[in-house]
Amino acid sequence: MKLGMFMMPLHNPARSLTDVLAEDREAVILADSLGMAEAWCGEHISSTAEPIASSLMFFASVIAQTKTINFASGVLNLPQQHPAQTAAQVANFDHFSRGRYIMGIGPGGLISDFELLELTEEPRRREMMLEAIDTIHKIWSAGPGYDIDGKYWPVRIQDAVMPHLGIGQICKPYQEPYPKVCLSIVSPHSSSATHAAEQGWEIVSANFIQSRYIQSHWQAYLEGCGNVGRRPDPGVWRIARSILVTDDAQRAEDYIADPDGGLSFYFRYFMDLYRSRGILKMLKPDLDVADDDLLLDDVIRSMVTFGDAGSVLDQLVALCEQWGQFGTLLMVGHDWDDAPIWRRSMTLLAEDVIPRLNQHLESRSAAE
Repeated sequence: MKLGMFMMPLHNPARSLTDVLAEDREAVILADSLGMAEAWCGEHISSTAEPIASSLMFFASVIAQTKTINFASGVLNLPQQHPAQTAAQVANFDHFSRGRYIMGIGPGGLISDFELLELTEEPRRREMMLEAIDTIHKIWSAGPGYDIDGKYWPVRIQDAVMPHLGIGQICKPYQEPYPKVCLSIVSPHSSSATHAAEQGWEIVSANFIQSRYIQSHWQAYLEGCGNVGRRPDPGVWRIARSILVTDDAQRAEDYIADPDGGLSFYFRYFMDLYRSRGILKMLKPDLDVADDDLLLDDVIRSMVTFGDAGSVLDQLVALCEQWGQFGTLLMVGHDWDDAPIWRRSMTLLAEDVIPRLNQHLESRSAAE
């Protein structure tokens, strides 16, 4: 199993934008130095809590400070920009990074962005996303000159084409034919996971739902593989999880219990957001608990793997038993309101916990 990092990123909006962007960069650079395989980063337009407007711009700022880590947009919100612009920008970034890019895509996820761009209808966003990625792939496969039909974005350059000057052609990516596509999955039994499998895309299961729903993502993916006769590969499945590893278990307990700490802000954010959208059940450790009785502390303790290295290892073993085989564990990058605890957590996870987890998984596999 590989280890990576997934950041929304989410910060208390009262914090300095300059500081949190610097910390997010530091987290990616640290992840690279620890040998992590991937770093994922989201993007939104209208949020000071999720302030990164372009994952490509953010990752471009750390290419020179990293060596091997792959950069993954988590995700490119395809309905929010013309696919020709996305194709050109992704191609640039793929060359800047020499192919260290994974094209995470989605229909968008922030309600204020939907209102801002008049994209409030979910079926329309999904339709636009599918058209956009199809158009992008056609752009990269064609040219110079384009004639691509589309309901939302027909792409045509027919008259202003001067091949000897390079005019009329959109840049192609470094990777051939193009970067791998990965779809972020949130909803249980997601039809998006089925569609991803049918298209030969990969999937990442988000961390802001209870662990009981995660396995349903793979079941939906298996259905899609069966629909097209594709052999399923668990290596293409990533699972994100909030993980805090400390030298002293009490240190983790104190941070988890801090009502003003970064994790409290993170899960309070989702409780308020999910309550407004009528989907609070996805955060409930116990479905019988009424919405008004759901406690923040219970949500945190059920959705964060925390403790000393031995305890975290035991918890991850249990989760692997629940979820089944998958390829990459993505630790969630949280707000560094306590930078030392998060730096140490990343180090312990990469250098102590994951090697022992892989030893356990290899032993179990050999025994089978």
